[in-house]
Amino acid sequence: MAQQILKTAAIEKSSHLEYFNIATSVDCVLFGYEQKQLKVLVIKSDLQEFMGLWSLPGDFVRVDEDIDDASYRVLQQRTGLNDVYLEQVHAFGSVNRHPSGRVITIAYYSLIDITNHQLRLTDNELHWHPVFELSKMAFDHKLILDTCLQRLQEKVMEQPVVFNLLPGKFSLRELQDVNEAILGVELDRRNFRKRISLKNWLEDLNEMEEDVPHRPGKLYKLKDELLRHGKKELHEIS
Repeated sequence: MAQQILKTAAIEKSSHLEYFNIATSVDCVLFGYEQKQLKVLVIKSDLQEFMGLWSLPGDFVRVDEDIDDASYRVLQQRTGLNDVYLEQVHAFGSVNRHPSGRVITIAYYSLIDITNHQLRLTDNELHWHPVFELSKMAFDHKLILDTCLQRLQEKVMEQPVVFNLLPGKFSLRELQDVNEAILGVELDRRNFRKRISLKNWLEDLNEMEEDVPHRPGKLYKLKDELLRHGKKELHEIS
């Protein structure tokens, strides 16, 4: 058997310099819910080529940094938030997606209760923007947003993810409202409540809504055994 000829890492790099000059970035799609609208956190692009366009919070991955660590650094630096679970969704690597050169980006997404996560930074007009009012964005960020939205829409009625967008106590009306906001369609009230009851996710608190402009409804919460799995597992339990 012929002896295998090995090369050093230095030789590998010197013979493939073009491959080692590709940048990697992370972009974060942070969904929130407010006033019966699904919203996403956006920031005004600081590149002249995308003047006036919104972009997702993101940054390049440092040479001494793991990709997941980069996503949480971006979250902290751009929003001031540090207690939010991020789920890796997809890699985007179109050749001309970045005007400065070849950049491959890894997209992350999360669901955030806006009322309990106040933004502490406002750089470049950082704000919560209605998802369905964004038609054009910097880079390929509209594609990234649409991909993450599709991931969320696929999960919304199969896994208990939307509870990250709601307060600890909520009515079935509020739960249906947030599902409709995500899916972009009106749901039949009876069929929705039947599907939710079959999931066995909720605990009846024997409390009623107060100070509402409609007939008060019962209040519920996510069952403790699901809450104990924490933010990460809420994206994974069926």
